[in-house]
Amino acid sequence: MKAALYQGKRNIELADLPYPECGENDIIVKNLYASICGTDVAVYNHGSNTGHKVTVGGEFGHEVVSKVVQVGKNVKEISVGDRVYPYPLLAKGDTKRAGTIGGFSEYILIPNAEINKQVYLVPQTISSKTASLIEPFTVGTRAARRSEPKKGENAVVFGAGTIGIAAAIALKHFGSNKVMIVDISDFRLNIVRKLGFEICNSAAENLQEKAITVFGEAVNIHGKTANADIYIDAAGAEELIETYQTMGKIGSRLVVVAVRAGLRPINVLDMTYSQHAIIGSGGYFPEDVHDVLDIMSSGKWDIESIITDVFPWEKLPQAIERAADVNNALNVVIDYDLV
Repeated sequence: MKAALYQGKRNIELADLPYPECGENDIIVKNLYASICGTDVAVYNHGSNTGHKVTVGGEFGHEVVSKVVQVGKNVKEISVGDRVYPYPLLAKGDTKRAGTIGGFSEYILIPNAEINKQVYLVPQTISSKTASLIEPFTVGTRAARRSEPKKGENAVVFGAGTIGIAAAIALKHFGSNKVMIVDISDFRLNIVRKLGFEICNSAAENLQEKAITVFGEAVNIHGKTANADIYIDAAGAEELIETYQTMGKIGSRLVVVAVRAGLRPINVLDMTYSQHAIIGSGGYFPEDVHDVLDIMSSGKWDIESIITDVFPWEKLPQAIERAADVNNALNVVIDYDLV
């Protein structure tokens, strides 16, 4: 079978490995589409010492939708031909392999497979291309959930990548009123605008003034600010916690989902008097998968429109490089049927 092996910084081996052996409790799936994650881009460009768990010499990739091609005799409720989402935390029976389940290989062996545990059935109402985004959408949905959104609240999302867009859509799904997405890429913001969100290019506009225009006025300990209840950091820029502490209204909260190693300063006195909350969000849970399947099935948002580039498997390195080009690409996927 075709397999992509991570061999270190800017080094991917496109190899031919033996077809996996299916046990009595296992299934084998053939990958249909695989989406390229920001962590894949990070380890490709900077090496495996970036805090992401990708093993040198091993298969990698984890944002994938697949078709069942073989089923062990003891497996229940799963049939050959089913489209499934392999749940990365459990798909290989090892949570440490959540980022390396073999999404960039032709086939995946899923041991001890059970519905709604190792794999989830993908409804027919969701296209396979859209379904390749289930994993990053669960990450964004978890971040939205961690903000404890209440119906009618307003939100600011930093980052117009897949996870930021997913968080914004999830906030609307949970009942938020207005959501504004902030980025410095006009290319990505134009895509976001077509999805129906307010936008701000913080490199060209005054963020606080734009937010006041969009949401109306509120107050914080520094004076007048925007009436936004929720902020989500899906960008990871070093200054964003300070930005939030400066402009967040009294009683607002910030969820940090962007993966960025290292320490960042927090003004504890300002946080105390502002009644601010700074909340971490990482990964996803089964409830997030179910929410994402509902969101995608609803048809309210043209989620497939955020996929800007499709590459064949043989051009995986070029696809990862394309995914790093934020001014010309948003989400990049591998199509296993594309030649």
